[in-house]
Amino acid sequence: MQRLVSNIRYTFLLAYPVIIGQLGMMMMGVVDSMMVGRIGAEPLAAASIANSLFILIFIIGIGISSAITPLTAISIGALKYEECGSIFRHGLLINSLTSLILAIIIIGSAGLIRFLDQPEKVAVLAEPYTVILGLSVFPSLVFMAYRNFIEGLSVMRPAMIITLLANIVNFIVNWLLIYGNWGFPELGLNGAGWATFSSRMFMMVMLIIYVNKTEFFKKFDMSLRKFKANISTFKKILNLGIPGGVQYFFEVGAFVFAAIMIGWFGTEQLAAHQIAINLASISFMSATGISAAGSIRVGNAVGKRSIKAIRDAGFTAIILGGSVMAGFGILFVLFNKLLPAIYISDEGVLSFASNLLFIAAMFQISDGVQAVGIGILRGLTDVKVPTIITFIAYWILAVPIGYFLGFVMNMQVYGVWVGFFVGLTASATLLTLRFNSRSRKKISI
Repeated sequence: MQRLVSNIRYTFLLAYPVIIGQLGMMMMGVVDSMMVGRIGAEPLAAASIANSLFILIFIIGIGISSAITPLTAISIGALKYEECGSIFRHGLLINSLTSLILAIIIIGSAGLIRFLDQPEKVAVLAEPYTVILGLSVFPSLVFMAYRNFIEGLSVMRPAMIITLLANIVNFIVNWLLIYGNWGFPELGLNGAGWATFSSRMFMMVMLIIYVNKTEFFKKFDMSLRKFKANISTFKKILNLGIPGGVQYFFEVGAFVFAAIMIGWFGTEQLAAHQIAINLASISFMSATGISAAGSIRVGNAVGKRSIKAIRDAGFTAIILGGSVMAGFGILFVLFNKLLPAIYISDEGVLSFASNLLFIAAMFQISDGVQAVGIGILRGLTDVKVPTIITFIAYWILAVPIGYFLGFVMNMQVYGVWVGFFVGLTASATLLTLRFNSRSRKKISI
């Protein structure tokens, strides 16, 4: 029991800065929506469409970048400091090149919005906003290269603090450029896009300055001046990162498609879905933080070649993730009517949303465990089988079952959500079994 408590405490200390940082990133989107909403429904709808398109493509870059953290953690566990620096340099180059590719795809896709059967004015507003978001991919992925590297070294707080400060930058630039305050041009929705770009540039520059000015990082030789490309290091990062990007794509794509399906049931049910999924996303930030902490701790244990430490770290993260998410589930049940009322006063929407929170409460534990499962398996550099599991969970189970229950059984939005409950539960079970099996095997690094 004492060892379990100690493990939980250490995992939590690693996780909470990531959780706060993730909430900070989410808060930027909330502030953008609130400030854009003041200038009309059409700009808000345009922002929603553009952001959905952006994240569907950008999430691949997040997945590729995520490989840097466990590989760094493994190297630091093995006390291979020079290898840590090599992983960072190769990861930074991969992220930079990936950002250029994804930016071209996002900017090129902006012109397709007009063919998505959206109101003409919404499409016209969304197109330039999407282009501006595309420009922000480069600073975002460079920031992530630095953040994922230092988090692999268990240095979690700087990225959290910078993200929180970026919220202030985002709010100020929004206020100046959306509404044209203090003599700045009144750019409307595009002003929100430039605010997002500015905040991401701020995050990148501040973290680069912090890392370069901090004595602790000098022993890892992160300088690019003597960079020599190593094909095996590139392959190591991409073999871990590309399946990670595909995992995220499957997950985000499934939820985007679910929103499209729910939209066929009408405005009330779609609005209720957006409220409930937003609340569930807030709780999910806790799971992603614990997942990151679990990935780092498992990676450290892999570097030390300790099966016992790997299993302790992994199962501690699963227990902590499931417990925290169970707490959120209880809150969703207790406040199922109060929480949706924060968003809207429409009685029809509130009725749907309050009922959806009961289903959300049911899948909180599954959602937490599957998120942690992906993280701890990534710490073992095991991504290919988890990617298959993710595809099965979302596209073989969740989406088809959701469609069947929603449309054939006429359960509508509730049926779609039950489908995701089934998929998340299957994913949590299979990923836990996978970790239990893989963590018993001989370690090779």
